[in-house]
Amino acid sequence: MCSSVAAKLWFLTDRRIREDYPQKEILRALKAKCCEEELDFRAVVMDEVVLTIEQGNLGLRINGELITAYPQVVVVRVPTPWVQSDSDITVLRHLEKMGCRLMNRPQAILNCVNKFWTFQELAGHGVPLPDTFSYGGHENFAKMIDEAEVLEFPMVVKNTRGHRGKAVFLARDKAPFGHLIRHEAPYLFQKYVKESHGRDVRVIVVGGRVVGTMLRCSTDGRMQSNCSLGGVGMMCSLSEQGKQLAIQVSNILGMDVCGIDLLMKDDGSFCVCEANANVGFIAFDKACNLDVAGIIADYAASLLPSGRLTRRMSLLSVVSTASETSEPELGPPASTAVDNMSASSSSVDSDPESTERELLTKLPGGLFNMNQLLANEIKLLVD
Repeated sequence: MCSSVAAKLWFLTDRRIREDYPQKEILRALKAKCCEEELDFRAVVMDEVVLTIEQGNLGLRINGELITAYPQVVVVRVPTPWVQSDSDITVLRHLEKMGCRLMNRPQAILNCVNKFWTFQELAGHGVPLPDTFSYGGHENFAKMIDEAEVLEFPMVVKNTRGHRGKAVFLARDKAPFGHLIRHEAPYLFQKYVKESHGRDVRVIVVGGRVVGTMLRCSTDGRMQSNCSLGGVGMMCSLSEQGKQLAIQVSNILGMDVCGIDLLMKDDGSFCVCEANANVGFIAFDKACNLDVAGIIADYAASLLPSGRLTRRMSLLSVVSTASETSEPELGPPASTAVDNMSASSSSVDSDPESTERELLTKLPGGLFNMNQLLANEIKLLVD
C-alpha cells in the first residue's frame, strides 16, 4: 500500500484465476499506477469478502476486518463461465449499492455470462448477428434439433456458458447431437458463417475506445480460431465500420473492458460472434505489442473523483491505429477518416490532445514502437 490519500482503488478477483497472466498483469499495473499517483490500493479475493447488513445499513468485512473506508473504484476480474449469481454477483451488487464504481458492473458481466443473453441484449439495436436459436426447459434439447433445422446444416452449436472455444462444434447433420442430450447448461444453435471459418477478429475495447485489433486464425482446419486451442494471432488493421461495431456492442452491453469477436463476411462487413467481459490478452499483448493491463489501470484511475484520462492511455489507445498502417485493412474502407476513439458514448473525453496528434503525424510512415513513443513523449514534456 503506497499512500494515505482519500481515493481508494481495489482489485477484486477470484482465487481460481488470480495466478493467470491477465490478473497478474492487471495487479502489477494497478500497483504501479497507485504508487505513481499516490492512491490507496488493495487487492481482494472474492472468497475473503463477508457481506453484512447491520442496523439497516450495508457493510463489509474482509478476513475478519471491518471495512470503514470503502473503495471508490473496483476493477473486477471474475471467471465468467463459472460466475454464480447467488454469490459472486451478490458481492458485486453489494459493492455497487455501497456506492463503488465497478469496472465491469455486475449487469454488464451478466450480459456476457451466457452467450444467448448477450445476443438478447444486442438484438433490436441494428447489430449484425448470425441467426441464433435456443430454448427453455431442460428437456427441450432434443426438440430443438428439429426446430433449428431452418438454420440449415452445417450449423454452429455452442454451450451458452462455454469459453475459450470449448463446447463449440460445427454440426454437419443430426448425427453428433446424441451425446449432448444430457448437459448442465443450455446450448444455442447458430447459422454458420462459412466465409469466416477458422478466422475472426478480436477487438479489445477499454473505456469506449478500441485499443487494438488482432486477426486470429486456426492452424488445424477447425472452425474455432482461439489461441488457447492452437490458433495464432497477428496484429491487423480494421475498417472504421468494424471498430464502430465493436464500440457499439461494448456500449450496449455496458462494459468498461471487453473483448469483442467479429466474424468476417465476403462483402467485407462483419457480424458479432461473441463478447467477453473477462477478456484474456496474453496473445493480444504479444501480437499487438501492447500493455493492455496498463491501459486498464490508467482507465481505472481516470474514474476516480477528479481523475483524468492520462496521456499514457490516450497515446496507447491510438497505438493500434498508427501501427496497423502497414497491414491490409479488414473490412470496407470508411468514407471518412475517424480515429479509434470516436463514436463512443463513454464519459471519457474521446479526442486526444493536439500535441498527441502532432506526435503521431511526425512519426515516420505512421509506424512506431514503444521506445520511440516514450522518447517523443519525454521530449514533449521537457519542451
